[in-house]
Amino acid sequence: MASILVVDDELSMREFLDILLRKEGHEVATAADASGALARVAQGDLDLVITDLRLGRDSGIDVLRAVKEQAPSTEVVMVTAFATTENAIQAMKLGAYDYVLKPFKVEELRLVVAKALEHRALVAENRVLRRTVRAPREDALLGRSPAIVEVRELVEKVAPARTTILVTGESGTGKEVVARAIHLHGGRREQPFVAINCGAIPEGLIESELFGHERGAFTGATETRAGLFEVAGSGTLFLDEVGELPPPVQVKLLRALQERRIRRVGGSRDLPVAARIVAATNRELGAEVQAGRFREDLFYRLNVIQIRMPPLRDRREDVPLFLEHFLGRFAAEQGRPHPRLSPEAERALLGHAWPGNVRELANVVERAVTLTTGDVIDLSALPPNLRGRPAAAPAEASALPEVGLDLQGHLDAIERALLEQALERTGGVKTEAARLLSLTFRSLRYRLAKYGIGGE
Repeated sequence: MASILVVDDELSMREFLDILLRKEGHEVATAADASGALARVAQGDLDLVITDLRLGRDSGIDVLRAVKEQAPSTEVVMVTAFATTENAIQAMKLGAYDYVLKPFKVEELRLVVAKALEHRALVAENRVLRRTVRAPREDALLGRSPAIVEVRELVEKVAPARTTILVTGESGTGKEVVARAIHLHGGRREQPFVAINCGAIPEGLIESELFGHERGAFTGATETRAGLFEVAGSGTLFLDEVGELPPPVQVKLLRALQERRIRRVGGSRDLPVAARIVAATNRELGAEVQAGRFREDLFYRLNVIQIRMPPLRDRREDVPLFLEHFLGRFAAEQGRPHPRLSPEAERALLGHAWPGNVRELANVVERAVTLTTGDVIDLSALPPNLRGRPAAAPAEASALPEVGLDLQGHLDAIERALLEQALERTGGVKTEAARLLSLTFRSLRYRLAKYGIGGE
């Protein structure tokens, strides 16, 4: 269903198009002149405007200009019985999607409307997907261990259903890989897979990112924008780190899951949504509920079926498969032959505990491939913590000097050293470093930015 404005100074034409478009399932508003059209355009929330070129003393070109100034993503189709090449060129230059001549056939108009709405949807989808969707990975659910075989079997069972899925597990275990596998095996592979990390979006923007906003809803909202629920269409919306959502957004997400409808920020009407929801978290949401940080009713709504991804230390027999896979992948990306591991490097990699899981392993292998110039990766290409070299110990408290102490500077030095040590131990995986330091992800990001660590 789309929201369409019909602008024509002939009552019979307005009524005809109103009836025709409503039969197609669209929401239709009409205007007899440019002033009425501009008043409706100013309200926002329009997908398409169909306007006559001549509107009595007014011009449809003025309507076109106003639409493109106030809502550039709204499509405009011009209709006229007085077509000239100059008019057509002017309309197309100003951003009209197409030009229809009166008298027109009903099927001709239906086709133009359908294509205009399809174009709007594709533009909106591409704009958001460029920011949110990463390319599918070939290493989906790699492994032969009993733990991962059990996960694969569960994915195959739940994928065809519409049920909401909650994927749990430590950071870096491959929760998004599970979400993509569910998407690809459930008959939605031709539809969008949209992913968002709920902990990486500022609290003031996450609601708009998920549900969209109307023009003028807040400072900087210069046009109406669809949220990720709409962009996902009938595909899959993956909510990574869902435990990081602020309470007001938790309420709105619960309503969306219960009623399958959303309302944009600043909007006045509900929009139906059809996307399947797969959520993921490295937190124990049950404990978060008990602590009052996560809504109990939302937890039960998300936790219809839970898939727990095992940590890499519980599936050590899969480590050689991941090593071989990532060695080949990163070598191919860098345009070089597939390297091999020296016995010393292989022993170090197989004996490591991998607290950052598969993500840490991938980072270590990418580093090793990049630093190695020959065909053999030796121990020197691995991070210090895998070569047996202890990480630098944090600054220790010493006896109070005779003349004063810069206490804050001393504490800052200790904090910085602990942050650097946590990042080194986790292979640069910030969410895992936050867990080691008993910090929230946002608190860790603040401290890293404070000391200029990690490029943030």
